[in-house]
Amino acid sequence: MAEAVVIVGLVASIASLVELSAKVVSRLHDFISKTSEVPESFRSLSTRLPLLMATVQHIQSQAKDGRFPDDVTKALQVVVDDTSKQVSEIQTFLPKLLPSDGASKLERALKALKSLAREDTVRRALEKISENNQILILHQTTRHDDTGDRILEALSKLSVTPPTRPCPSLTIPFGRDPDFINRGAILEQLHRKCAVPASRTALVGLGGVGKSQLAIELGYRIREHSPETWVLWVHAGSTARLEQSFRDIADYIEIPGRQDPKANVFQLVHNWLRGGQSGRWLLILDNVDSTGLLSEVGDAGQRGQGTHVDGVRRQPISAYLPQSQNGSILVTSRSQAAALKLVEEKDIVAVHPMASSHALALFEKKLGPLGQGDDTAELAAALEYMPLTIVQAAAYISQRAPRCSVQRYLEDFRKSDRKKTSLLNYEGGQLRRDWQAQNSIIITWQISFEYIRQSWPSAADLLSLMSFFDRQGIPEALVRKQAEIGNGHGSQEQRDEHNSRGGEEDNKDNTSEHSEDDGFEDDVQTLKNYSFLSVGTDGTFEMHALVQLAMRKWLEANGKLEQWKQCYIKNLSAEFPTGEYENWISCQALFPHAKLAVTQRPQAEGSLREWASLLHNIAWYSWRKGSITEAVDLSEMAMEARKKILGQEHEETLSSMGMVGLAYSLGGRWKEAEELQVQVMEIRKRVLGEEHPDTLMSIANLASIYSDQGRWKEAEDLQVQIIEVRKRVLGKEHPDTLYIIANLTLTYRNQGRWKEAEELQVQIIEIQKRVLGKEHPDTLDSIANLASTYRNQGRWKEAEELYMQVMETGKRMLGKEHPKTLISMNNLALIYKHQGRWKEAEELDMRVIEIGKRMLGKEHPNTLTSVANLASTYWFQGRWKEAEELEVQVMETRKRVLGEEHPDTLISMANLATTYSKQGRWKEAEELEVQVMETRKRVLGEEHPDTLLSIANLGSTYRNQGRWKEAEELEVRVMETRKRVLGEEHPDTLTSMANMAFTLKSQIRYEEAISLMENCFELQNRILGPEHPGTESSLQALHEWKSEADEHEHSH
Repeated sequence: MAEAVVIVGLVASIASLVELSAKVVSRLHDFISKTSEVPESFRSLSTRLPLLMATVQHIQSQAKDGRFPDDVTKALQVVVDDTSKQVSEIQTFLPKLLPSDGASKLERALKALKSLAREDTVRRALEKISENNQILILHQTTRHDDTGDRILEALSKLSVTPPTRPCPSLTIPFGRDPDFINRGAILEQLHRKCAVPASRTALVGLGGVGKSQLAIELGYRIREHSPETWVLWVHAGSTARLEQSFRDIADYIEIPGRQDPKANVFQLVHNWLRGGQSGRWLLILDNVDSTGLLSEVGDAGQRGQGTHVDGVRRQPISAYLPQSQNGSILVTSRSQAAALKLVEEKDIVAVHPMASSHALALFEKKLGPLGQGDDTAELAAALEYMPLTIVQAAAYISQRAPRCSVQRYLEDFRKSDRKKTSLLNYEGGQLRRDWQAQNSIIITWQISFEYIRQSWPSAADLLSLMSFFDRQGIPEALVRKQAEIGNGHGSQEQRDEHNSRGGEEDNKDNTSEHSEDDGFEDDVQTLKNYSFLSVGTDGTFEMHALVQLAMRKWLEANGKLEQWKQCYIKNLSAEFPTGEYENWISCQALFPHAKLAVTQRPQAEGSLREWASLLHNIAWYSWRKGSITEAVDLSEMAMEARKKILGQEHEETLSSMGMVGLAYSLGGRWKEAEELQVQVMEIRKRVLGEEHPDTLMSIANLASIYSDQGRWKEAEDLQVQIIEVRKRVLGKEHPDTLYIIANLTLTYRNQGRWKEAEELQVQIIEIQKRVLGKEHPDTLDSIANLASTYRNQGRWKEAEELYMQVMETGKRMLGKEHPKTLISMNNLALIYKHQGRWKEAEELDMRVIEIGKRMLGKEHPNTLTSVANLASTYWFQGRWKEAEELEVQVMETRKRVLGEEHPDTLISMANLATTYSKQGRWKEAEELEVQVMETRKRVLGEEHPDTLLSIANLGSTYRNQGRWKEAEELEVRVMETRKRVLGEEHPDTLTSMANMAFTLKSQIRYEEAISLMENCFELQNRILGPEHPGTESSLQALHEWKSEADEHEHSH
């Protein structure tokens, strides 16, 4: 092997040559684009130098690996040095030929004349470069043990004996990618297909997905395994590039007649490929994105002479691609329709974004140690596993390290669409793309958008609309109606071009025969052909999120973003229903699309009103689903928008204010909810009148807020007021009248007025059965309320019968998974638990939890209540550890989802404290109870029923620790407050009396304890009934205490 110093010298020389050649190529492209008449030698040099660069980079890679003997390395050094000399000479004068950006036509013409003076110099350099390239290729196709001598021999003969026939080589204008990632079996699949004689294969996929990179790697692999095979590369992005590629091939393989001005270069290459002298070959057509390109007449060398020359009809370019047993053709294309002009559908290989593992491997190769870690996986996912975006990102990070890391890039990428676009527009990192191709994936896609817009406007309209929705599950109904924005479907010829299975058409104009359905399906097919759109198994549409971003930025740049945003809002607003349960299936399917509307606030007043209506319905659904944060945020946005465009007293605005109030109530923000509902009520009273149905509904909502705060008397007063009005206006048996009476019975029950509640509930049920029917949802609600009244009185059997009836009817009428059915199942489990039927209760609890998680979500308030009920079932069985685990889980989830001060969160904390007490963990129980008590005092008020319950629980903990004095003080305070706030006969007041009696008895104060318990028992017996658990417990305590008191008296 060669000495290290010799190898380093060769590697450095090649690096210098590649850098110098790249500069010359860049200047040549600039020169060609700015000058009208460019000598042919300049054009040829612009295409030959990339081939040279690819060859020497391949040699450089081999040299680094130490593959060459010393004599080969030295011989190659001579060739590289001579080539560098030729390129350097061109570099010295080329800048002088470039016209400035603002140059006049005269100045450009003068520059063109100067270039003619240099043409001989460029031609000589070109010949020398071509000869040197042939020597380098010779080196690659011979054994290394005699290569040095052969190279030196070839050098000495160049001026006398040029090669009579070039050896098979590859003309890929890019070096092999050392960071290439083998993406599963796709390369092996391509290799098998291309090995079949006369085969044609196409790689089809989005721009930037890696089609050309796969083709490059395949070309190099074929050359490795089969050195006798030609690998020929054709740029097919435009007619001019395609023609130039064919000319380069003709020059490279020295086809006779190629320099004849009248020669058809397409025909020459076609004949050579078909002839036996060519040997084995692979022809790669890169970027065949236009079907029109292949249909153009291939008359290179005969420009301006039409389709007939010398009586011979010229053929379309596609006809010059031979079906030859000598070779095969590989096509890369963004358009399936274009690919199908050349290959059969079965021979199309779809190229998708990388698998996550391959994307991570590419990141690690590009970034080294910087590309390892969880952030890299997240970034790969955010970039949707697109190879081009990954290479862009890696280059950006590498060039800015250590100030930029994967984590920093990811944070910036997620900040906003504007920042995301800025990062995606970065042009660095991708060195194996055609010089005309954009390295920015955003621009890459936008070029395709522009082509579709020009060729098929209605498909571009469809893509414009789709770019606003969520990337997955886009229903046809949302995008079929384009709100009369761009509803043209192009010409019949355009439609044929994008039909991937197009056939012969007669000469009749069939445009009128195409229905609207046909037009829509044509649009869908066009977008599918370009891989911008796919169709899921359920018939909904899917897009890449980055494609959507690129489309929106394109719309913004073209002044059409607001237009299509309004169309998106209009369609979505028309489709998204109210949030009631019967609409949940539709709401669930549309919810991901609707949530995105939050960031798409339109400017026009009419569209803003539709936007507010959409947000109102989304908030409604979120409220019903128990998503507090979403319900609050969305309803507030809708309310503010409606206030701005409609005014505060418009009915839609008031409706939004009411929805905000409901969302506040769900979150336990009762003070704010109350203020809003009072405001809505007062406006409706003034605008609509005190007896208008909407006014009465506002009053009913306010009454519910009072009930939530334990302000039973105020709630009762409002409910009675509504009942009287509805009886007079709507009638005693109107459903709305019965509904508010049902609410009044709940208020009675909360006050412990069981008898009044029961009488009204029985009365309502009978009327509802007669007016609405036995199985109407309102009737079932009333029966469930009566069952709860029985349960609170300890009438387990009667309650069980009613709950069972409601559950079975609900399953049949509403469905087994309806929220109300789940509530009835929960209630039945509670009855089983109170009867000691633990197994039945537990089975029912677990079934409710399973359904709730699936239908409502594992963090829905109702689901969390079901989990808490299961914990309670464990608790009653003394299974403290299992109960504690569930209670902690519920508490932590409620803290995160509802907030640390939400009433439900505080209930969870109180339940956990009780579990600690049962385990004798007094300190932990006390800490939690004090925290709950203080929070309830601040949030709910010192006299709220829940606050008093917290104080009572803390008193019980003190009593269990023998801290009688502290327990007594708290229990006296609770008892007196309940007497005053709830009434002396309220069940909670009676519970306080019993607790106080137990504390007195624990201090051996038998006389006071027995007296208080006797008073408590008499009230319980009269109010709750002799069979109520509380009554029975008090009676048993009295018997035991009296016996103990007698024994105590006798012992002293």
